[in-house]
Amino acid sequence: MRFESILFDMDGTVMNSEPSWLVAETELMSEYGYSWTLEDQAKCLGGPLTRMGEYMSSLVNGAKDGKFLREALIQRVEAEFAGGIDFMPGAEDLLGDIYAAHIPMALVSASPRSLVQAAIDSLSRPYFQISVSSNDVIHTKPHPESYLFAASQLGVSIENSLVLEDSITGVTSAIASGACVIAIPHLVEIADHPRVRKVSTLSGHSLATLSQLF
Repeated sequence: MRFESILFDMDGTVMNSEPSWLVAETELMSEYGYSWTLEDQAKCLGGPLTRMGEYMSSLVNGAKDGKFLREALIQRVEAEFAGGIDFMPGAEDLLGDIYAAHIPMALVSASPRSLVQAAIDSLSRPYFQISVSSNDVIHTKPHPESYLFAASQLGVSIENSLVLEDSITGVTSAIASGACVIAIPHLVEIADHPRVRKVSTLSGHSLATLSQLF
């Protein structure tokens, strides 16, 4: 199958930014006497940030509200990103392969514009024609609006587009949009679905190998 566009999630799919989130989450919650765990991180994987903030607030018995914790978390992650962000294994090679094939790409994230822009600024080439952040839509993931908006901005059919995601939240959004989906699960398992193909890593994969899965 030849796809009209390839739409990438950011955290944990293109960028190895989950460690930055984990550091920020752990440090923030420790200030309020809570020891953040990998189970907590898994529950928050993929956002949305509103839900994350409310979840954090519940863990500290409302010592701070969700909005305060969400904004404090974003500030800490921005500081982590400033130190540099690495690619997920195989992601840079795959981006280069798709870029060479002249297929439009978009970076579609549930993170705010400041974090998306920090990630884009770290890239060596203009891989993405557009990017979509939580600031650009009314409903972020798991709602399909982000992916539908990306497809409309690129002028392509979402049904003929491929989405790459790593979280349940993101995969739910992508499925609801009507796209084909490559899931790269980590921390949490992704359920089977007729339009989802699962790979353990992007390493060793190209546009051709991913297309052949469909």
